[in-house]
Amino acid sequence: MAIARTAFKTLAASSVIASAFFMGACSDDAPKQAPPAPAVSIFSVQSSPVGKFREFVARSEASQVVDLRARVEGEIIRRNFTEGGFVQRGELLFEIDRRPYQATLAQAQANLAARQAEELQADADYNRGKELAPDGYISQSDLGKLRSASSQADANVKGAEAALETAQINLNYTHITAPFDGKIGKRRYNVGTLVGPSSESLATLSASDPIYINFQLEESAYINFLQKRMAEGKSGQEPALDLSLRLPNGDEYGQAGKIDFADTKIDSTVGSVNLRAIFPNTEGLILPGLYVTLLVESQQKEQLPLIPQAAVQENQLGNFVLVINNKNQVNTRHVEMGRRMGAMWVVNGGLKNGEKIVIEGLQKVRSGVEVNPIEKSVDPQTGAVVELDQAIKTMAPAAKTDV
Repeated sequence: MAIARTAFKTLAASSVIASAFFMGACSDDAPKQAPPAPAVSIFSVQSSPVGKFREFVARSEASQVVDLRARVEGEIIRRNFTEGGFVQRGELLFEIDRRPYQATLAQAQANLAARQAEELQADADYNRGKELAPDGYISQSDLGKLRSASSQADANVKGAEAALETAQINLNYTHITAPFDGKIGKRRYNVGTLVGPSSESLATLSASDPIYINFQLEESAYINFLQKRMAEGKSGQEPALDLSLRLPNGDEYGQAGKIDFADTKIDSTVGSVNLRAIFPNTEGLILPGLYVTLLVESQQKEQLPLIPQAAVQENQLGNFVLVINNKNQVNTRHVEMGRRMGAMWVVNGGLKNGEKIVIEGLQKVRSGVEVNPIEKSVDPQTGAVVELDQAIKTMAPAAKTDV
C-alpha cells in the first residue's frame, strides 16, 4: 500500500513537471508582439517671404531736447509742473519775480511819453521856422538849429521805444514756458532761489514722439550699399528697407520706422558712419537713452522655410532637425539656419516647403525609428504648440448668425 502511494505521488509530480515544460515550450514558441510606435508631434514646413537682414545695437534719443534757462535775474516765485510729467506747448513752467521788471516797463513807458512830447514841440518849432524863413524873420542858422532839434527829438523817441520794447521783453522772460509738447525732468532750483542767465538750466524738457534710434554701419558695408544704389540709379531715393525694433526684454516693438539721417563723414575713430532711424512713439514706451536692437530688412523678399526654434538641435556637425519620410520614419537632416523671427527660425538651406519635422517628443526617437506622427501648429510669436484643428478654427472667420 505504501508502495502504491509513493508511485502515485511520483506520477503526479512528473505530470506537473511535464505540464510546466509543455507550457514553457509553448510560450517560447509564441511570437513576441512589437511595442507601438512612439507618438510625436510634427510640423509641416511652410515658406514665408524673407528679405536680406541685419541686426544693429542701437540707442534711442529724444527728437527734441531743450534746457530751460533763466534769461533775466530774479527770484523764482512759482514752479508750475510735476517733475517727470507731460507739459504742453506754451504752458507756464517757472515764474520769476516780475515786480522789478514791471517797474522798469512803467518807467520806459513814461520816458517814451516824455520823448514823444518833446518831438511834437520840436517838430512844431521847426515847421514855424520854415514859414518865417522866407520873409527874413529867422536866419538860416536858427532854422538849421530847429531842424537839428527836430531830428534829435525823433531819435530820442526811437530810443525810448527801443527801451520800452526791451523792458517788455525782459518782463516776458519772467514767465518761462514750454516751447513744445513733451516731458519735463527734475527741477534744479527750488522756489525762492535767485537765478539768472549765468545759472545752470532750471530743468530739461524733451519730446520723444517720434523717437530717434542711432546706430552705426561699418564703412565698407556703407560704401558697398552706396555703390549698389548708384549702379541701380537709386542714389537719390529713399532706401527700400523695413525697419523694426526688438526691446531689451526680447519683445518686438509694434511700430515700423524709417532711415532719417546719414552722417556726411566717416567716424575715423571706429571706421563707421553714424545713421539714424525714426520711429513713432505715441505711447512713450521707448525712453531716451534706451539700448535696443534695430532690425533692418530689405523689401525685396524671397520665399524661405520657417520652422519652430524648438525643432532645431545641434551636434558637432552643426544644426539639424528630425524629418519624417513617407513611411513615418525619422531621418536626421542637417540644416543651415538664418535669422530668428519671433519663435520661428529661417532655414537658408536643407529643408523644403511641405516637409514634416518633429517638434515634440524629440527625446523619444532617433534616426531610422518609425513613429506615430501627429501634425500640430505653432504660434509664430509665442512658440506655443496647438492642435491643428484648433489652429484652423482660430484662423477661420466667425460664423454669421441670423437675428
